[in-house]
Formats: sequence, C-alpha cells, structure tokens
Amino acid sequence: MIFGKRERRIRRVLIVEDEALVAFDNENLLAHEGYQVVATVDNAADALAVIAVGRLDLVLADLALSGDGDGRDVARAAAAKGVPLLFLSGSRPDGAEGLGVGWLAKPYNPRQLKSAIAAVERLLGGERAPRAPGGLQLFAPAAKPVQDGESR
Repeated sequence: MIFGKRERRIRRVLIVEDEALVAFDNENLLAHEGYQVVATVDNAADALAVIAVGRLDLVLADLALSGDGDGRDVARAAAAKGVPLLFLSGSRPDGAEGLGVGWLAKPYNPRQLKSAIAAVERLLGGERAPRAPGGLQLFAPAAKPVQDGESR
C-alpha cells in the first residue's frame, strides 16, 4: 500500500500501570491513536483477570505494580495466552528477554510510545522494525532476512 495506512495488527491493548497520571496519559494517547484500550489496571491480579478472558493484541506493563505481584507475573500470564507484552519501566526487568517483546524505558514521551508500539507491530508481523526510538530495546528476534529470489 503506497498512499494508505497499513492494516493494524495491534488493535486491542491492556495497560498495566500503577502511576495514575501515566496510566491516564497512555490510555488517552492510545484511544486518540485509534487503539481500543480494553482495560487500564494498576495491579497484577486485575491484569491476570483481564488477560484470562480478554482478546488482546498487546499488553503494556510497568514492572512495579500496586499490591502483590509485578510486571513479570503479568508477562508470564500474557505469554501463556500468546499475547505479546512490552515493558514500560524505569528499570530493565531481569529476565525480560524471555518474558516480553521489549522494554521502553521511563520516562518516555507520547511520540516514543507510539513509535515503540509501531516497532513491536512490525516485528510481530515478521518485518524489520524501523530504527527503534530512544529508550526502546526489542527482545524478540528480528525478521528473517529476505533471501535472493524471495519476496515477502
């Protein structure tokens, strides 16, 4: 598609964030960008409940959460359901490569968050992700290079 927008692979998003202002800003930004925010929760227990019943395309999760559990618990539940998770945290989660598709370091701005989601979407679609925005580290393997004579 040359002039039109590409079809989105990520539409339905769960936000797991215990900082109310950050959660509010992320929810409003994503809704404005056309994503459906399925839920915004501040603790692992609520996130696990949404993941168990929700049809999700992406989970955005902070590492530190209210109550018992943390972002790693959310990541394990998301992985069990085949839902990719992007950590949004001030510190890099231990063992994150095996739990999520990437990590966007806090603080980030709206442009960085939108670019990070776009990079994850391309990566999940088997494409090479564009140059990652500052603060983003992707963990999922890069798209397989195109061999001579192959097409995508």
